[in-house]
Amino acid sequence: MSDKPQTLVADDALRPDWQTLPTRGAWLAALGGAMLAFPLGFPAFFLARASDVVSPWLAVPLAAVTGAGIGAWIAVRRHRRTRWRLDERGFAVRRGNWWQSETHVPISRVQHLDLKRGPLERGAGLSTLVVHTAGTRMAAVSVAGLDADDAERLRERLATQVDHDDAL
Repeated sequence: MSDKPQTLVADDALRPDWQTLPTRGAWLAALGGAMLAFPLGFPAFFLARASDVVSPWLAVPLAAVTGAGIGAWIAVRRHRRTRWRLDERGFAVRRGNWWQSETHVPISRVQHLDLKRGPLERGAGLSTLVVHTAGTRMAAVSVAGLDADDAERLRERLATQVDHDDAL
């Protein structure tokens, strides 16, 4: 008999490899990133008025479209570089390419789990999983753009693991 602790998680859930977010969520990320248009539109107006080089009627839409394009591009790339993993130790999220951040939530630190679905996410079959943790620093880990079925399974498996660990 093995000394390895037993968990209630099925073997297919213990994926050692990192899972990607579904590509259909990239347009939602782009939509959120396009909000960069607003902070660039206002300064463009004032710079155009102060410099008198170009009309504010041209500078504001041009800055807004440029900001929306850059913000959408960054958000799509960030979405494509987000990975998640569930194993016997807990839940992990990896973001970024150049500046990578990896967050690991041990099962013993999970307090409760939430699934969020806005109208656009529901329409695309996506969800946001929020893992609330014990402690005060960064007390929640959120992963937006998960497939709705994956998010449900993750929530159930994490909850099962938490309940199992509490029983031990």
